[in-house]
Amino acid sequence: MTPDEYCQQKAAQSGSSFYYSFLFLPPERRRAITALYAFCREVDDIVDEVHETDIARAKLAWWRTEVANLFSGQPQHPVTKALAPFAATFGLDAGRMNEIIDGMEMDLTHRRYADFESLRLYCHRAAGVVGQLSASIFGFREPSTLEYAENLGIAFQLTNIIRDVGEDARRGRVYLPVDELASHGLTPEDILQRRGGDAFRTMMAFQAQRAESYYDLAFSKLAPGDKRDQRAGLIMAAIYRTLLDEIRRDNFDVLDRRIALTPLRKLWIAWKTWVGT
Repeated sequence: MTPDEYCQQKAAQSGSSFYYSFLFLPPERRRAITALYAFCREVDDIVDEVHETDIARAKLAWWRTEVANLFSGQPQHPVTKALAPFAATFGLDAGRMNEIIDGMEMDLTHRRYADFESLRLYCHRAAGVVGQLSASIFGFREPSTLEYAENLGIAFQLTNIIRDVGEDARRGRVYLPVDELASHGLTPEDILQRRGGDAFRTMMAFQAQRAESYYDLAFSKLAPGDKRDQRAGLIMAAIYRTLLDEIRRDNFDVLDRRIALTPLRKLWIAWKTWVGT
């Protein structure tokens, strides 16, 4: 299996909405973004699948070394080998890739977030930085497009948090800010025990509105001249906003089920957005 095939398999197996946005890209950019996505999956899977914290830390430290290997021209892993031809071409950098690892390390130490400011830092590292790297691969000319990409990444992460409340609770994690839970008469324990009700739905509607505000902020920063190059990101946004609408229509019934769009619907949204942008 070649490095590119390894990354392609990693992306396809995930079933992520991001995969559908890659399908319409030119071959070189598609190879680059698929490899970047595979990198994100590798480090994220460590946190989700390795239950011993010390071992997870050691594995993430190994990836920091491998990022250094990538930029010194000596990659060892199939993912970094696949990224190597594109690192300079598309302006990828070790600092941002290490920030993604910083975000994963937060998952080892933070099972609660006191307020949105601390959660926002996590969202920046886990997704905003990914947005910036992705925008570099897609192509841009105006600096404000990187602001668009960061805010769009945060919007995606906030949408994921809303979708995965129940799944995260089963892992002992609560990403909803504790002070905002309290303002709605809720506690982290209510989330861990998956207690719903009107207060929960009202609080989740507040979280959804915040996510929408980040989508709006992102689009306000996208330079018109960069819009066509950033179509892959706009496909992701269309899919994720449709998912957020579905969650809202289902009255935020996310504690005991995972609301998702079908692959065919994702593909339809992707095609419609690509041809319409």
